[in-house]
Amino acid sequence: MESYAKECDKLRARPRVWLITGVAGFIGSNLLEALLKLDQRVIGLDNFSTGRVDNLTEVKATVSEQQWQAFRFHEGDIRDLPLCRKLVTGVDFVLHQAALGSVPRSIADPITSHQVNVDGFLNVLNAAREANVTRLVYAASSSTYGDHPALPKTEPNIGRPLSPYAVTKYVNELYADVYGQCYGFNSIGLRYFNVFGPRQDSFGAYAAVIPKWTAAMINDEEVVINGDGQTSRDFCFIENVVQANLLAALIPQLERSEIYNIALGDRTSLNELFDSIKQALLEQGVHYAHSPRYKDFRPGDVKHSQADISKAGVELGYRPTHRIAAGLQVAMPWYITNLRTRNQGC
Repeated sequence: MESYAKECDKLRARPRVWLITGVAGFIGSNLLEALLKLDQRVIGLDNFSTGRVDNLTEVKATVSEQQWQAFRFHEGDIRDLPLCRKLVTGVDFVLHQAALGSVPRSIADPITSHQVNVDGFLNVLNAAREANVTRLVYAASSSTYGDHPALPKTEPNIGRPLSPYAVTKYVNELYADVYGQCYGFNSIGLRYFNVFGPRQDSFGAYAAVIPKWTAAMINDEEVVINGDGQTSRDFCFIENVVQANLLAALIPQLERSEIYNIALGDRTSLNELFDSIKQALLEQGVHYAHSPRYKDFRPGDVKHSQADISKAGVELGYRPTHRIAAGLQVAMPWYITNLRTRNQGC
């Protein structure tokens, strides 16, 4: 696989048509921005259950008017099979990001999580197969590893799922594999590990840890750590995820459906993360003087997570460009501007 920069150059020289589901979400809007800046044509789908109009507005402000005109948005739901079939017509690549994320959300409402994450995924997968798109790349999840104890996590070795959300994401992988075997339609699932960056939601019961803690520190509020703080995660900056999606879409040949870990291949404890966010804010002139409060470990979560990213490196050419400290430095000005503003507006 050629370098990411060379692949981007090839895309600029030959614009293609892309469909992004969940385009108004955190990852989807960052993919949209990257593709429009590469002069691609993009169709976007979102029902705004978790996505935000503001994310699309931000993307519009970062690209030229001509690039923005290459984007066509549809408000709708991946549970609508006729709509999925309509939108994939004439599309070269599908980047499927639409889902109901969050382990706690799935425990509170497993039915809706299944309907969106399984039924919706199957609609997109089947529509893409019928339309003979070149490649479907979908958001898989590190939650699939469940209770498997080994570190780092390697793609073939998974344990028992620990939440309804994990079950739904594993079912996606099973369907993708079966569609490769039965229909010859091969796709790629990217098992994301704790993605963070600009446009990630920081409010509500299901907010991810980095924007949630950052918002609390910016607004001089309490930070709560579930467990003793030794729980660790492989935090991955959004630009690494964008790179992985484009490389996966452009891989020239695919003999079977594949799964790849997308992360840094590193571990950061929650205590270390707290200190890193605090330091990154301090470098931006925001001083947070409080210590975190600890409470019980959250049901459905795993204690430790770290990815082996060697398969993605060898087969996709994936090379993460931002480690956690660098990602926080890039993201922090956005966090300070947007998280403070949004909190005041609540």
